[in-house]
Amino acid sequence: MFISIRHVNFQYPHTNELTIEDFSLDINQGEVISILGSSGSGKSTVLRIIAGLETPLSGSITINDKIVVDADTFTPPERREVGMVFQDYALFPHMTVEKNIQFGLRGLSKKQKQLRTEAMLSLVDMSKFKKRYPYELSGGQQQRIALARALAPAPALLIFDEPFSNLDADIQIKIRDELAEILAKARITSIFVTHDQSDALALANRIVYIEDGKITRVVQNK
Repeated sequence: MFISIRHVNFQYPHTNELTIEDFSLDINQGEVISILGSSGSGKSTVLRIIAGLETPLSGSITINDKIVVDADTFTPPERREVGMVFQDYALFPHMTVEKNIQFGLRGLSKKQKQLRTEAMLSLVDMSKFKKRYPYELSGGQQQRIALARALAPAPALLIFDEPFSNLDADIQIKIRDELAEILAKARITSIFVTHDQSDALALANRIVYIEDGKITRVVQNK
C-alpha cells in the first residue's frame, strides 16, 4: 500500500479528549482522497500529523514504503516527501512566480531548476505569468502557482487544506475542475480536507467522513 495510516491517536495539550482517535486508512498510489467533516471534526489535524507538523500519541504512518512515524521513528516534515498547499497559498510576495516555484528545488543545477519550473508552469497553464509577482495574480492563479510549487520537488504525496476556502463562489467551480484535471495529469497521490461535499464529490476517488476525530464511513466515489 502506497500510504498506510494505522491506529493513529492524537491529543492537543491541555485538552481532556482525543482529537483523533484510532484513525486508520490505506491509500493507493495515484488516488485522490477527500477527508470530509464539519469544523472541529479533526480533519485538518489529520493532515498536520501526516505532514509531520504534529506528533501522534500512538500509531504509525508509512509513505511510499518508508515509515515516517511510529513508536520509534519520527521523520521531520522536510524529509517526508509531502507537498502542502495551504489555504492562503503562502506564496512569497517579494518573489516572482518562477522564483516561488524554484524555492523548494534543492540539489539541482540552474538548468535543471529552470526545466522543472517550465514543466510545472506548463502543467498549470501559467507559463506566460512566470515574471509576475503574486499580488499581480487572481486568487485562482495564485492557487495554481501554489500547486506548481508543491509539485515541483516531485513529492510522494500532496495534501490540501480547504483549497477553495479563499476563492469567490463564482470561480470556485471553475478552479475545482481545473485542479481535478491537473491532479489527473500529474498522477500524484493526494489528500484534501473540506467541509463541502460538492468539492469532495468533484475531486475524490474516495471520501472519508470524519466526526469527532473518528472515521464514520468511507465511500467509493469514482
